[in-house]
Amino acid sequence: MSLPFIPLAAPPAAPAADPRIAVVIADMQALGAMLNVAQALAASGQALALAGLDDQVGRLCATVLDLPPADGRRLRADLHNLRRSVETLGAALRTDQSSPPCQP
Repeated sequence: MSLPFIPLAAPPAAPAADPRIAVVIADMQALGAMLNVAQALAASGQALALAGLDDQVGRLCATVLDLPPADGRRLRADLHNLRRSVETLGAALRTDQSSPPCQP
């Protein structure tokens, strides 16, 4: 007599990630692209218009803080990368301001 095959129960599905994560990731990618362009402009000595950057960063941070903690932690490395990009841009702008103006 053979016993019937009883499949193992499938592991429970992981809880669905907060749908706002996709929005946060898109916002982080857009902000990262903008920072890359700003860094390139700063490196070439061109003027930058950074109006609204602090608002954009503030909205991103507020959205991340509204996420469940586990979802927010998943974004930590990407947020640190954005912070480093902002710091790099800030350093480039400070260096640019301390340089003497070009003489024609």
